[in-house]
Amino acid sequence: MELPIFQVDAFTGRLFGGNPAAVVLLPQWLPDATLQAIAAENNLAETAFVVPLQGAFGLRWFTPEVEVDLCGHATLASAHVLFHHGYAAPPDIAFRYQGGTLTVTQAGDLLAMRFPARPPQPAQCDAALVAALGATPREVHRARHLLAVFETQDEIEALRPDLQAIASLDTFAVIVSAPGQACDFVSRFFAPRAGIPEDPATGSSHCTLVPYWSARLGKQTLHALQLSRRQGELFCEHQGAWVQIAGRAVEYLRGHIFL
Repeated sequence: MELPIFQVDAFTGRLFGGNPAAVVLLPQWLPDATLQAIAAENNLAETAFVVPLQGAFGLRWFTPEVEVDLCGHATLASAHVLFHHGYAAPPDIAFRYQGGTLTVTQAGDLLAMRFPARPPQPAQCDAALVAALGATPREVHRARHLLAVFETQDEIEALRPDLQAIASLDTFAVIVSAPGQACDFVSRFFAPRAGIPEDPATGSSHCTLVPYWSARLGKQTLHALQLSRRQGELFCEHQGAWVQIAGRAVEYLRGHIFL
């Protein structure tokens, strides 16, 4: 069996920026163990698997270690592949995933995804989180992940967290964020428990970041930067129960997997 595979840099307009994701096109679902083995072999933060359905596409995401319930950059990469290579006609793609349906719309050189909002709730800042981050945040909130909010972008850039300690916390991942100097807000994302020490550009974290910053800044439309070494750029809009997350994507390679 030969399976088409693509690698796409998402949330960036340049090669070697943003977050690389693999996109594998399947005629039908393969056993979960095979999907996980392919993701481990790719050794990228996420591998997306896409299956054609009637009027839509099935979509699942795997890190090298586990399947995840939502992934932004690999969804963006999947839409880029399907549009760019003629598997889907613009302007919209519907993806069916375990949580329902995600829609991606092509708008110029941007791909805009409509994701469910995950607004955070205030939480306690405990000693274990401070020790893991090596710094004390101004606020802590919890949704799917812990969100630690700092005063300045400089503090976010200076963080050198203890990843082993973060993996031991009672959370899937830790988001750190602060007001931006040249954008509305900045963030970083650490998920060592899922085999992702620091994710370069994370769409799903903005399901929590956008409701938080929209309420704090009093604006619906937000420009965000993720301050990893590769840096990601996201254009977001708070839409109540939904969050629109848009970005660019650049194809790096294409080939075939032989099973």
